[in-house]
Amino acid sequence: MAFSSQFSVPPAPRRLTVMLLRRVTAGTPFIGVSGLASVLPVAHYANRFRRHRAHPRMIALLPPELSPMAALGLVILSYFTSALTATAGIGGGIALISVMATFLPPATVLPVHGVVQLGSNVGRTYLMRHYIDVPITILFALGALVGVAVAALIFVSLSTRTLQLLLAAFILFAVWTPRLRASRIPPRGFLLVGALATFCTMFVGATGPFVAAFMSTERLQRHGLVATTAACLSLQHALKIIAFGLLGFAFLPWIPLVTAMIAMGFLGTLTGRRLLDRMPERAFVIVFKAVMTVLALRLLWSALAA
Repeated sequence: MAFSSQFSVPPAPRRLTVMLLRRVTAGTPFIGVSGLASVLPVAHYANRFRRHRAHPRMIALLPPELSPMAALGLVILSYFTSALTATAGIGGGIALISVMATFLPPATVLPVHGVVQLGSNVGRTYLMRHYIDVPITILFALGALVGVAVAALIFVSLSTRTLQLLLAAFILFAVWTPRLRASRIPPRGFLLVGALATFCTMFVGATGPFVAAFMSTERLQRHGLVATTAACLSLQHALKIIAFGLLGFAFLPWIPLVTAMIAMGFLGTLTGRRLLDRMPERAFVIVFKAVMTVLALRLLWSALAA
């Protein structure tokens, strides 16, 4: 098979080139050297992608309940949800658990989501550690210990729908009712906040909006709000993971997926942190209230639809 006269390739390199092209196209019966330019970029690499996508080693890293494409989608989504939380202070956890619920078996959603959120919040806590309100975080942690202990004892006896309705109603009331201002809550009140939030997270997963409703932008400013919320949620999710482990959930098959989601979430946190640095305080308050309202309405919708 000859080359066109437009190629000025010496005889020896030309023979080598033809040999390499034949080697590349071997095993693809619908392609020849003469038609290489038109079909190789699409057909040949599409076939290679199909074989790679179904590679047994890749599939072996995933739980049998999850397809490779679904896993890839969750990893990418982790970036955007982490960026949202780092920018607006909240929102990524509920967005992530909503999508995870469509791909994962119901019994695995809360434990796996808890591990991913732990990694995401720990990364955000580290990056913004200088803004954390330590007294609030310590009091929240003490209350969280009580909340997770009680929830573990009665894990199967409460209705998720009831908790969703209560959480949604409270969030809307806290955000839009002037009399219940987060800045008026005394620090020791976070003992109760930690207990209630950690109790609820065992049943509904993402209680970040509930915690954030008590974080005042007047008291903490935007960086302090994001950092302190992340620190509190890190402690909450850590306790939840321990509780699910004691209840018998097997985390080991989910480690590769969770690791990839946490790594991508950290990149999203870096992006969101840059956006937060450039956002004016007033704009942050508006975005924060808007996101909180949307999330509360979504909780109401989920509860009523159930």
